[in-house]
Amino acid sequence: MTERRDEYGQSRTVDLGGPVHYVDFGGPESAPTVVLVHGLGGSHLNWDLFAPLIRGSARVLAVDLPGFGLSEPGLRLATVQNNVTVLDRFLREVAGTPAVLVGNSMGGMISILQAARQPETVSGLVLVDPAVPGPRQRLDARVAANFAVFAVPGVGERFLAARRRRRGARATVLDTLALCGLTENDVPPRLVERSIELVDRRQDVAGMDRAFLTAARSLLLLLLDPRLLRRAMAAVRVPVLLVHGDQDRLVPVAAARQAAQRHPGWAYLELPGVGHVPQLQVPEQLADAVLDWLRETAQVRAV
Repeated sequence: MTERRDEYGQSRTVDLGGPVHYVDFGGPESAPTVVLVHGLGGSHLNWDLFAPLIRGSARVLAVDLPGFGLSEPGLRLATVQNNVTVLDRFLREVAGTPAVLVGNSMGGMISILQAARQPETVSGLVLVDPAVPGPRQRLDARVAANFAVFAVPGVGERFLAARRRRRGARATVLDTLALCGLTENDVPPRLVERSIELVDRRQDVAGMDRAFLTAARSLLLLLLDPRLLRRAMAAVRVPVLLVHGDQDRLVPVAAARQAAQRHPGWAYLELPGVGHVPQLQVPEQLADAVLDWLRETAQVRAV
């Protein structure tokens, strides 16, 4: 294991069939363990504003899935299914189980699959704008165009390489924020700089591109044929808090509303005027909701 401490937490890398980086934000040892799972194209940095707000009441870990953040992919395939396997090992060998999973976007999908398949490892789910199936509707034009390119082998790889050469690290970070509904002014400057530094630190750039596209194609296939995901959602037996921004361009709020209707036992919170990453846009509001939910679920278990 390698580790490094900075102002945000303890940065560590463990071998789970390949290097897996995570940040230990700390928290009381006697408190519940919360594992934060980023979305497609995300990393541990997605939780920098949110994690410090809950670590007074939870032990908080943010994992970088293989091919994202500081987890170089190597020869690993970054499919959704493979990343469920990695998350399972992380929970059992690093975090300790059962843990509360907080998953954003693709991380929400992965967290649902983990809870359904290995229920003994999960004590609760917080799904933050999760990638879940919803009613058929027209997608945002820019989102649809991007994913159409990502879906084509060879084309997606050339597109990402050309964009990186043409736009550079800063523009790449700002483009990603814009797709999630944020501008540079919506997040602290230090977070933007850390995100740019993270892009520049990557060694296996081509491998990271392949991992991103593999994950994107895997995610799309699961959404195009939603039977597996719907079975998994129905199999979840732990408390669930579903949070969704009503201005999400990547996962329309209609998907969350349909999920809430299908699962009336889940707690549902819709955030007006918020996009795809509430943990960056309204971290205090999300933290308050999660802490309230953690207290409520702890009281239910105690009865």
